[in-house]
This record gives sequence, structure tokens and C-alpha cells, in this order.
Amino acid sequence: MIQKIIQVVFAGLFSLGALAQKDDSVSIRKIADEVLINGKAYDNLRYLCKKIGPRLSGSLQAQKAVEATAKMLKDAGADTVYLQPCMVPHWTRGEKESGFIKLANGTKYNLDLCALGNSEGTGKKGIIAPVIEVKSFAELEQLGEAVIKGKIVFFNFIMNPAYITTFSAYGQSGLARRAGPSKAAQYGAVGVMVRSLASNPDDFPHTGATQYNDSFPKIPAVAISTNNAEWLSTALKRKMLLTAFIRNTSTMLPDVPSFNVVGEIKGNEFPGQIITVGGHLDSWDLAEGAQDDGAGCVQSIEVLRVLKATGVQPKRTIRAVMFMNEENGGRGAQKYLDLARLNNEKHIFGLESDAGGFTPRGFSLDMKSDAIAKILQWKSLFYEYGVYDFSPGGSGADIGPLKAIGTALAGLKPDSQRYFDVHHAATDVFETVSRRELYLGAVNMAALIYLVDKYGL
Repeated sequence: MIQKIIQVVFAGLFSLGALAQKDDSVSIRKIADEVLINGKAYDNLRYLCKKIGPRLSGSLQAQKAVEATAKMLKDAGADTVYLQPCMVPHWTRGEKESGFIKLANGTKYNLDLCALGNSEGTGKKGIIAPVIEVKSFAELEQLGEAVIKGKIVFFNFIMNPAYITTFSAYGQSGLARRAGPSKAAQYGAVGVMVRSLASNPDDFPHTGATQYNDSFPKIPAVAISTNNAEWLSTALKRKMLLTAFIRNTSTMLPDVPSFNVVGEIKGNEFPGQIITVGGHLDSWDLAEGAQDDGAGCVQSIEVLRVLKATGVQPKRTIRAVMFMNEENGGRGAQKYLDLARLNNEKHIFGLESDAGGFTPRGFSLDMKSDAIAKILQWKSLFYEYGVYDFSPGGSGADIGPLKAIGTALAGLKPDSQRYFDVHHAATDVFETVSRRELYLGAVNMAALIYLVDKYGL
């Protein structure tokens, strides 16, 4: 008899679970239809890219983007829209960079290069010095001051083509860009050239922030294109006598005020529980910041819009946040955390889109195992929309600090194969974004937010 009762109870629970899944499937289908048919994210991205353009922290364009996205959030139906003030670095690139390699016979090979973000300038005259190639920090340390002093170090850290997820290769090779200049300065180098972090051969230099160690001199640092890097490595292998000339006039100015832009829908049952969805509003100055991270910003705004448009009444407060200064400082993310602590806010979940607007494949989950298990119960609801990969991993640089207050985090995982063709390069323009792919990302983000809001974590 007891066994029969247990069977009946389990059958009832299964039926309730099946009904809930069916109900959620219908709701998510409404969300998808609204985004795919009436979505505004693509038009918003066009405005951000074509009417405003590059949005480096501290620039006039960054401020215009603050004002524009605040309006977009209001138009999307946010209950409240407000700004969170923060001080941000103000680095300027200066004049167009130049550089070349000079062979012993006098032949010059012009370089496709750009200054790394936060780089010191060379001054108007530039610098000229012998070049030495290194392929690892261990090799740099082994050569030491006796070899490195007075030279320009060429960090030829190739993105490992064997990694299917290109972000794994980026994280590994990116050490050269982030820490290479100070590592080289430690041994007396006068400048640094870094192989661009690009998956494929091209002629475009890819910028990105370097992080100086105050214990060593701040030496000029530039990125050269992958094609330049291959040529230079070959020339050095042939033991050609050569020197490099690089010139950049970049400058770090005093910090300036800027803002995170926040739009929210107030929860009607647990308004004190906050769910954050966002991207970063700033971008590098070489292009329009379409994939990095205009796409993530407009997708996050679209999440709010579609919940309003489909009549969803969230239980919890849902915030769309346009974070400022992800690229060369992370000040907006830190301010968001500081205010969360100051206001004693309860953040239960954060989702970031900062991997481009390409076809979504999944979500990386940075949370406790029980929360992961709960999300995995919803996995089948996403298959219809092309998402299948729910696996542990990092979330995003802007929401990452929220982990310190116990927030469960996730990051949208689009297909990554083409991302590093445009990342931090002059090729990151609106035309590289597919409307369809952008919208599918927004659909899946909205679906995950809907489920977390409905069931909690």
C-alpha cells in the first residue's frame, strides 16, 4: 500500500513537472516570437555604432552612449532608469601610430601596428632598437638582462589553433599583452611589440589593455598584425640583422567622471531580490565596438523590452546594466559591487553577454553545484533555440565582482570561431553582426532570466 502511495505521489510530481515545462515552453515561445519579429536590438546597435561610434572610457562618444542607452532603456519600458557615477581612466591614442623593420641592407618593411591600451607613448621622435623574439615568459627570463637590455622585445605568443573554444587560446596567449611590457621592462627592454590576439592571419592590429607594474619602467607597447608577426619571426630565424622603429603618442590623462546606465523592472513579489543582465558600454577606439560589446548591451536592453512586451510580471527586480570601463579599468563593475554592498542589496543572479553577437551555443555557469543542477533541469527548453552547452566556467568581467557577495553568475556563450577576427580591431563594425544571430542571443538570455525569476536559484 505504501509503495502504491509513493508511486502515485511520484507520478503526480512528474505530471506537475511536465505541465510546468509545457507552460514554460509556451512562455519562451512568446518571448522568441516577440524578439524575432519585433526586436529592437539591431536598430539600437546600428545607432550605437553608426551615430556614436567608438566609445572609449573618458571620451565624448562614451558620454553620448550613456545618454543614448538611457533613452533606449526608457523606450524599452523600464520602470526606472538611472545612472551610477564612477571615475574612469582617460587614455588617448594620440596620432596615428607608425613603425617599420629595417634590414641590414637598408630595406624597410612597414608594420601594421597600434598602441596597446594604456600604453605609454614613445614621444614624437619614436624609438629605434634591435629586436629580439620570445615565445614564452620562461624564455624571456632565461635570456635575462644581458640579452634584453636596450632592445625591443617581440612577444610572439600564437593563439593555440588546437583549442576549439577560441577564448581558451585567448586567455593563454593574452598574457603577453597584459603583462608582457612590464615583464620586458624588468630586464631593461625599451619597447615591446606583441603579436595580435587573432585566430586567423590578417593585416589588422588588435589592441587591448596592458597592465603596468609600477615596480618597473612603463615602456611603450604596440600590437602588430598576425601577418607582420609571421614575417618578422621568419626574418629573425634567418638571422637577418634588423632593427625596429615604433612611434606612438598615446597618453594617460587624469581620471574623469562617467556612468553605468541602469534600467530596471521592479519585482512584484520579491522586489529586494535582484537579477542583473548586462554588457559593457565602452569600446576600443579603432572601430565601432559592434561585437565588443555593443551586441551585449543591446541584447540586455532587449531582455527588458521583451518581458514588458509579452506581459511578463517578474517576481524579482530585473536590471539591465550598461557597464562603463570594462576595457581598460573595470571601474564600472567595481562601482556596481560597491553600491550593492553599500545598499545591502541581495543579488541572486547575474548574466553577461560579452562574447559577441554570434549564434548562441550555451551558457557558462559560475555558481554552486545545486544552482547548476537546477538550471540543467531547464536545458531541454533551450534546444529549440540552438543552445545546448550548459557547463561550468567564467561569467563576465563586469558581473564577476558580484561573486564576492555570493551571486550566482552566467555568461552567454556564442559560437567563438569568428570572434577574434574582429576583437579589438578596426574590423569590429556593425556590418559584422547578423541580425538573426543577435536576436537568437537575446531570446536565450531572456529565456534564462525568465526561468531564474520564476523559480529562483
